[in-house]
Amino acid sequence: MVWHRVAAVLALVSLCLLTLVMAQEKVAPPIVPPGAPTSARTGLLERGADLLQSARPVQGFDIYLSGFHPLKAAPQRQMEAHHYCHQVNEDFAQCVLFDANTAAANLTGVEFIISDKLFAGLPAAERAFWHPHNGEILSGQLQAPGIPRLAEHALMRQKLNSYGKTWHFWHSGVFGEGADPLPFGEPVLAWSFNRDGEAAPGLVEGRDKRLGLSTAVARQNRQDLQALALPQQGADALRDSFGRPTLAIPGVRPP
Repeated sequence: MVWHRVAAVLALVSLCLLTLVMAQEKVAPPIVPPGAPTSARTGLLERGADLLQSARPVQGFDIYLSGFHPLKAAPQRQMEAHHYCHQVNEDFAQCVLFDANTAAANLTGVEFIISDKLFAGLPAAERAFWHPHNGEILSGQLQAPGIPRLAEHALMRQKLNSYGKTWHFWHSGVFGEGADPLPFGEPVLAWSFNRDGEAAPGLVEGRDKRLGLSTAVARQNRQDLQALALPQQGADALRDSFGRPTLAIPGVRPP
């Protein structure tokens, strides 16, 4: 019992480091929106607003996750997504998505994350909008750069069996494609990878190289989570949609 208490305290301390440790900025945005350089007058107004106004709604978006999204209606269109998330309570988190992790990044979408408990209470028609997360976690693709291994493992265990609802607003340089100069068209629903081979060749490897990560090592370190993974709705929603052979990820399965 004493060891379990110590382990729980260590995990809690490590999770607190999420708000203190910043990952190095290594990913530049693929597109710069058109427009005149910021004028001195605009810059002065921004500095004044920074001093006099509150930014409370955006405070607390301090959990940084790096992952990938295919579009549900067009799975061949895939993107690297940099999530900055705020854990509102134990069952609900909200994230803003960017195409990079530098100060020049473009905001490209939003994601809401709910627990399996909240997902179970959704109407059947609504569930079709929510993608499962176990494939992202157990494959090692979803990572929290820059935090201690123990803290990241605790975070991924917390997110196991959860679901996300993701809308992308800006086609700002999807892997292997050009970018729209501005956010054009309607928002598009994104999904998750649930089988090995669904991600386009080079997509995950390129992210790992830029951020100094290893998806393979993360996958190995999370093998103990397989026993905790529940069947998830939507895990087979895009199966056979990628035009190439895919393989099951251990622990990832539909109901």
